[in-house]
Amino acid sequence: MPESAPPLPVTWRPRITTIIAYGMATVMVVGSILLAVVLPEQFKVPDRVGMVVFGLAVAGVLHLLGRLRVRADEQGITVVNALRVHRFEWAEVLDVTMVEGDPWPKLDLADGNSLGAMGIQSTERERSRRAVAQLTALIRERGEAPDRL
Repeated sequence: MPESAPPLPVTWRPRITTIIAYGMATVMVVGSILLAVVLPEQFKVPDRVGMVVFGLAVAGVLHLLGRLRVRADEQGITVVNALRVHRFEWAEVLDVTMVEGDPWPKLDLADGNSLGAMGIQSTERERSRRAVAQLTALIRERGEAPDRL
């Protein structure tokens, strides 16, 4: 039985990736601060500041992985990937597909391109299947593409 379209707005984000990314970011920041405090006295202030800045830089990179998400609202779909945010109106998105073995689904766009939606991770098997089915139902309901049988 096909999944029904969820009420809008709805956001899908990877649970495991978010926990790991922000958990490791916390470890890096706290660890770099502790290391800067306990370094022997031969390490001066610039060395200690550099250690904390390095921890913050690594946390910033991990934040790029922790912010992944796909959000659907009345106007369309927002895909937040690691480096870019993409916004599409419903008519611009034709379909969503996730082939076995793909790390995340791909949105097929009206201009002939496709875009990976990293906010739905295939490692979370049942959650990702349900998210793809819900997103497909929303595209069928709100998009202008004809239904395929």
